Amino acid sequence: MKSTLFQNFDERAQEVSRYFLLLKNLEKGSIQLRMGNASNPKTKPINNDLEKTLKATGYLLLYNLVEATMRNAIETIFDELKTKRVSFDEVREEIKKIVINHVRDRDIQTENDLLLGLRNISIDIISVTFDALVKKENKKRLFSGNVDAKAIRNTAKIYGFSSTTNNDKTRDGSDLLTIKTNRNDLAHGFKSFEEVGRNATADELLKIQKRVICYLREILKNIEIYISSQEYLQINVENSENN
Repeated sequence: MKSTLFQNFDERAQEVSRYFLLLKNLEKGSIQLRMGNASNPKTKPINNDLEKTLKATGYLLLYNLVEATMRNAIETIFDELKTKRVSFDEVREEIKKIVINHVRDRDIQTENDLLLGLRNISIDIISVTFDALVKKENKKRLFSGNVDAKAIRNTAKIYGFSSTTNNDKTRDGSDLLTIKTNRNDLAHGFKSFEEVGRNATADELLKIQKRVICYLREILKNIEIYISSQEYLQINVENSENN
């Protein structure tokens, strides 16, 4: 049975895959616009400039997949800690720093919010931090327009999970920098959709999409191993170092 993390990812990945398959058929001329009415239908090829816009939109879909996947993954880690009521004293040093930083940065909005949520401080501080973390207004602080492979490697280092993937299939996530750059150029108006989509071919985009999905899938597998092996616990870190 798939985990909720993988169910969410697969749904989003299928959505992206369907779109890029459409682009492929569009470029081949298999898709045309149908206009007019039922009694007098007219078909015409997709305008070349519109095709460029649709290709550029593919970068937005890919970036959305990347950021949503990593945000859901981090929330899943915290949800695991909260559900199992893991004590602050038990978690690895990296997790302790994350919790402390969230409290210091006032994700928990007032001292009363913190005090009311804490009965057993060593356990409840993680739950209170998680509850603050997943509030809609705070979610964007996890990742906001800045996710590429370097950011994912840094996140993996912070939390303690592996960022290693099969380079032959994923190129170690190098495509994510192109996706992030194009997404930000579009989001901030630095480039038009036609400019971004001008030099992209459907075949190239399909290859990027497949590598990115493969990369994210392997990162999620690493995170599931991290959770199932309870690598977030300090005792498991120490055991690993002693072996």
